[in-house]
Amino acid sequence: MVPRLLLRAWPRGPAVGPGAPSRPLSAGSGPGQYLQRSIVPTMHYQDSLPRLPIPKLEDTIRRYLSAQKPLLDDGQFRKTEQFCKNFENGIGKELHEQLVAQDKQNKHTSYISGPWFDMYLSARDSVVLNFNPFMAFNPDPKSDYNDQLTRATNMTVSAIRFLKTLRDGLLEPEVFHLNPAKSDTDTFKRLIRFVPSSLSWYGAYLVNAYPLDMSQYFRLFNSTRLPKPSRDELFTDDKARHLLVLRKGNFYIFDVLDQDGNIVSPSEIQAHLKYILSDSSPAPEFPLAYLTSENRDIWAELRQKLMSSGNEESLRKVDSAVFCLCLDDFPIKDLVHLSHNMLHGDGTNRWFDKSFNLIIAKDGSAAVHFEHSWGDGVAVLRFFNEVFKDSTQIPAITPQSQPATADSTVTVQKLNFKLTDALKTGITAAKEKFDATMKTLTIDCLQFQRGGKEFLKKQKLSPDAVAQLAFQMAFLRQYGQTVATYESCSTAAFKHGRTETIRPASIYTKRCSEAFVREPSRHSAGELQQMMVECSKYHGQLTKEAAMGQGFDRHLFALRHLAAAKGIILPELYLDPAYGQINHNVLSTSTLSSPAVNLGGFAPVVSDGFGVGYAVHGNWIGCNVSSYPGRNAREFLQCVEKALEDMFDALEGKSIKS
Repeated sequence: MVPRLLLRAWPRGPAVGPGAPSRPLSAGSGPGQYLQRSIVPTMHYQDSLPRLPIPKLEDTIRRYLSAQKPLLDDGQFRKTEQFCKNFENGIGKELHEQLVAQDKQNKHTSYISGPWFDMYLSARDSVVLNFNPFMAFNPDPKSDYNDQLTRATNMTVSAIRFLKTLRDGLLEPEVFHLNPAKSDTDTFKRLIRFVPSSLSWYGAYLVNAYPLDMSQYFRLFNSTRLPKPSRDELFTDDKARHLLVLRKGNFYIFDVLDQDGNIVSPSEIQAHLKYILSDSSPAPEFPLAYLTSENRDIWAELRQKLMSSGNEESLRKVDSAVFCLCLDDFPIKDLVHLSHNMLHGDGTNRWFDKSFNLIIAKDGSAAVHFEHSWGDGVAVLRFFNEVFKDSTQIPAITPQSQPATADSTVTVQKLNFKLTDALKTGITAAKEKFDATMKTLTIDCLQFQRGGKEFLKKQKLSPDAVAQLAFQMAFLRQYGQTVATYESCSTAAFKHGRTETIRPASIYTKRCSEAFVREPSRHSAGELQQMMVECSKYHGQLTKEAAMGQGFDRHLFALRHLAAAKGIILPELYLDPAYGQINHNVLSTSTLSSPAVNLGGFAPVVSDGFGVGYAVHGNWIGCNVSSYPGRNAREFLQCVEKALEDMFDALEGKSIKS
């Protein structure tokens, strides 16, 4: 079985280099049709973006062996070293040369883009838990705006404003500014807009600004992943003007753009949403949405049956809708309930194949749940940030606003699906499978309040490195070993870049973790501090390399993909148990930092793993962990908390208690 790589990436904090942005929320341009009117056209930099480099084969092998070192004993490591040597001097060299030649023939894209789409779209597992993550919004700072109808209206209008701003080329290009005082200014923007697109990237580079790839943005709207036998397809219809709304498993559509492409008045959108919220129709006996949680081949077969049973037009409306708004009929109890609801819910009120679902609960708690094959966190987080800022600072309606006197009975169309016995059986089986799987997932949260980014930066430590070190210490304390760890990093600084892997488990983190966990009394606070500094430096190096496309994971993945495409027998390196082990990511981790985000999360990527979503804030550290039976998320978080306490003690010169 092919070991599955973690398939998600969220932008990282601003200290990690040009591949991984955390942009400030942009200034709005007042209520109306647009969020902003950028001086520089949205796609101005796209043509001149640099291409994703293919690392040198010897560098990839060296980095791969460094990442294997903490995971293998001496005997295993020597065997893996031999596999690497044979690969580098033999078939690997040939494959690398072919990959480089192929890349030169395809200058419009990156070497990883095709294989990465293939890997996602060919995966047959359910997209729920295996691929789709969520990001939850902070509440609206004005508490009365968290009323479900008010927030749903405001967020919908802001989302459509984003769509219009993007399509009309008025959305600020996504740029990572290393020196915002020089590059993030009207003066620079007025100048750069006149530089031809084919050269514009170089102009930005001269002032230490790094424009990012925006090729994924068009898939945000009117897009759906369609199940097909053996390989799914991405579908986009940007002519469609309607919103899809799900409530109690019922499907509704109404236009949010008029025939001229302008946004329907917010009071009219409010009226239609109010009408949907007051509809007393019961939940359907056979909720269709369960099918999107199925194995992809089973869902592909059932979709064909749906089409041939007279549902083609209704399915087309679902697939082409600008996005899916899910209105849940209950309030959120706590962070754990929030995570479960936004990650999977009860299966009846989501269309998991849609590019994203905007979910709003009864108490106004809101989140974006997104399908992952079409794109990564950079596009989604930008959308998320802009929608939060616009809907909270320039809301389209107030809690006192009156809905328009529109005839929603005519405008809002409820979609009805004709179900045969075979389809009803399929839905029932999907529901049983869904319910059984969700019961196995545990989620728990930690908020470490003793300090965060500010304190750690004063200690000259990378906040991300400290968080990752805490996970290494926690796993060592809980299970007595060091395991394969994955941290996602965006490579959006390059044309059609996707993600690269940072491998946080290193010989440095292993040594430091063992000192803290197994023999703290043998080391002074100063010695422990010095070990933390070493870990931080090395983690910083790995992060920069990954952001610049200089990891090893994507290169080895592309070489393997090429071998399979050419019918070449799988090289020994990929059959080595150590290769399987390092790609069995027991700790899969991802961080995001934004004033709009409450928390984000995802499921483990392997059955005996943890899914670790985390964020290092100014004065606290948040962590959201998921696990399946056999691993214990709560115990792991207790060990993470102990690790953070110990590190903070060491940094304050205190001795560590075992």
